[in-house]
Amino acid sequence: MGERRGALVMSGPVLVILAAGRARRFGGIKPLAPIGIHGEAVIDLIASDAVAAGFGHIVVVINPDTGPVIKEHIATHWPQSVSVGFATQERPLGTVHAVLSAESELDTTVPFGVCNADDLYGRDAMLTLGHHLATASNNCLVGFRLDQALVGDQPVTRGVCQVEGGLLTGIAERRQVSLGGGGFTAADGLEPVQLAPDNLVSMNLWGFAPSMWAVFHAAMSAAEASEEAEVLLPEIVGQELQSGRATFAVIPATSQCVGVTHPDDLAIVQAEIRKQVAAGTRPDRAFH
Repeated sequence: MGERRGALVMSGPVLVILAAGRARRFGGIKPLAPIGIHGEAVIDLIASDAVAAGFGHIVVVINPDTGPVIKEHIATHWPQSVSVGFATQERPLGTVHAVLSAESELDTTVPFGVCNADDLYGRDAMLTLGHHLATASNNCLVGFRLDQALVGDQPVTRGVCQVEGGLLTGIAERRQVSLGGGGFTAADGLEPVQLAPDNLVSMNLWGFAPSMWAVFHAAMSAAEASEEAEVLLPEIVGQELQSGRATFAVIPATSQCVGVTHPDDLAIVQAEIRKQVAAGTRPDRAFH
């Protein structure tokens, strides 16, 4: 069972923040990396943007190891007015399993949002997702331009969206993506090597219809039968798209997505947050 604090009944959609990752490359608890001007953590600014965008409840999925530290941080730093629940992902079985861990904390008859705990999507993106969840009944993916979704110069993995008529038709996982003198390239042996800066990429900012709960349960049952280690959201979405069983609207974001993947990213992200505050696109404190 999860734990909950704050107001029990609030209007507005629900956002599930996936904070159960082990962050092996980062070497610390990425959701708690201090990126704000006053030392606010990544997860603080994500939640602040979500609340400002009208989300009425937040569910944070944690793991047994780092979860207590994250819960203590939230208890100390988030206003009591923020309605937040916690769910524990007992085993690292992927992002589909993480979402299912939060099922008991949600009303499974209404759409809900999902995001990472180490990517700051921006208020525009959260507003876009919140509006879709409040006004539409279908699934969606908020996509970011590739040139608005890279931090630093170290290679990363990005899911390049394939879109037709505003609908997602597939996600191509491209690895070793970086920006160099010749533009954006993917050194993963796949074609094309050059990636256009306006390619929309997935940063795991999803809106899911209630029908996806059955899909997630079926995916985990199949994985357990085949002894797969992890089941990831983009893989299951891709399977649903190929089968024609589900559709996903792709909604382009105008904001930049910044996150901490490598330790060297921290100073870069801190500088970007200072720029956003100076430009007036972000308040200088969380939850303001």
